Amino acid sequence: MSKQVVILAAGMGTRLARPLPKPLTELRDGRSIMKQQIDNLGLAFGESYRVMIVVGFKLEAIIERFPEATFVYNELYDQTNTSKSLLKALRASGDGGVLWLNGDVVFDPQVLVRVTPKMEADQSFVVVNQSKVSDEEVKYTLDAHGYINELSKQVVGGLGEAVGINYVAAQDKKALIARLQEVGDQDYFERGIELGIDNDGLKFEAVDISDLYAVEVDFAEDLDRANELF
Repeated sequence: MSKQVVILAAGMGTRLARPLPKPLTELRDGRSIMKQQIDNLGLAFGESYRVMIVVGFKLEAIIERFPEATFVYNELYDQTNTSKSLLKALRASGDGGVLWLNGDVVFDPQVLVRVTPKMEADQSFVVVNQSKVSDEEVKYTLDAHGYINELSKQVVGGLGEAVGINYVAAQDKKALIARLQEVGDQDYFERGIELGIDNDGLKFEAVDISDLYAVEVDFAEDLDRANELF
């Protein structure tokens, strides 16, 4: 069965101040952020995956460059956050679990190799980096059994950062969809995960990739760091 992958790429990316959608930002090797993501998926999964891209801002630019993908349109891209983009994608997905990526993450291809066993076991997870904890990033804590407990930018005493690569198992998807529908338009999808953990008993593992690289490109300095690492 093909692995289902979603890339969230509807946002305007105003902090990076580029004319095109942020996932089309060019890296030092000439590829866009999204092209390196697609290439990484191919390296890890071969032809056994299918990708759905959530588009919004200047959607034509993304559609033209990745005609092999399927697309979901978040028509409220300028009024909603990642919770509603992910909601649209999960509703449009087929049976089975879904891996999703923020469309601005530059990452080591080995990240996908590492998470493949979790996907094949259909275990929900959040990919994390324990090597740094920044105020601006999504942080996490764990419960007594080692599963994600808190997941937001407001977490105090976070153990590390979520890097923007996540998976929801088939058995957890219905509950996550319900919680994403419930959260506010400006909430990030992490709020839906938190509500699912608190109210539905969802269990998301933390997959540590601190020895690899994953950079979410929000600002020019993030782009510089990503170009240094990959």
